[in-house]
Amino acid sequence: MRLVSRAVQSLLVVFVAASLAFVLLQAAPGDAYSDLGDASSMTPELRAQLRAQEGLDQPLAVQYRLFLRGIVRGDFGYSLSQNQFVSDVFRSRVPNSLLLMSLALLGSVVLGSALGAWQGARAGSRADRATVFTTLLLYSIPEFWLASVLLLVFVSTLHLLPSSGMITVEAYDTMSPARQLVDRLRHLVLPWLSLTLVGTAIFARLQRASMQEAMREPFVRTARAKGLSERHVRRQAWRTALLPVVTLTGLFFPTLLTGAVFVERVYSWPGIGSALVQGIFDRDQRLVAACVVAGSALTALGSLLADVARVVVDPRLRAK
Repeated sequence: MRLVSRAVQSLLVVFVAASLAFVLLQAAPGDAYSDLGDASSMTPELRAQLRAQEGLDQPLAVQYRLFLRGIVRGDFGYSLSQNQFVSDVFRSRVPNSLLLMSLALLGSVVLGSALGAWQGARAGSRADRATVFTTLLLYSIPEFWLASVLLLVFVSTLHLLPSSGMITVEAYDTMSPARQLVDRLRHLVLPWLSLTLVGTAIFARLQRASMQEAMREPFVRTARAKGLSERHVRRQAWRTALLPVVTLTGLFFPTLLTGAVFVERVYSWPGIGSALVQGIFDRDQRLVAACVVAGSALTALGSLLADVARVVVDPRLRAK
């Protein structure tokens, strides 16, 4: 019953986010057909005709109703900045973003949890202080700045990795399947690293604090008094300390989405984030609104999945 309530709340969150997106986009000056956009060379008659086709000449209440109807149907109209329907933009770009984000999330959770548990079990040691300083530094660095530094080091200075895109376009078709895979992986390294390093720092800091708290629990003293090995004690403490990390995994989606937008822009990664930035520049309200709705839906879904995972990990929550 609790999960059903959370699902209803998630739908409400998506509805509120979509409504706010509509209001803010309407409050912004101009649109894709105005003199402020790239369409300043259009005649007034042509602009009026295009606005009528998109329903932009209707009252706000009518536009809002059409907007909500489009969300329910999954139809956001035509994207002027991409010269194709928004659904086609999502179909071609969302898999690329999901690939990057899912691998970054996996790397952040695994590396951050392992590092944080290691730090928490050795709190106060010289190695712990050194790694805490490193994670704090990574935590404080914006993703786009870190992406620019990695680009400068590994591309401009060391010439080890490609600078942009998902593949080497001019030579990809002539490569063998094995070389194509290697080429894709080489293009993936820097965007993945830019997101994973920051994510690892976030998860490590939370896991360290949770591990320190777990190591002070009475069951740890009891386990040591029974003569259990320190490795076994730390493993049991880590299982207890894992619950906050499970929660953060679902709530990490907004941070990951924000970082992916900038990272995709820096590396020209053909994902939905780079399309969103271009849509903002071109006042492409249809595409921007669709991205906001998709982002809020993904965030709500992540939060819901985190609740489910918490119930699975901690049996005590099943009785509530």
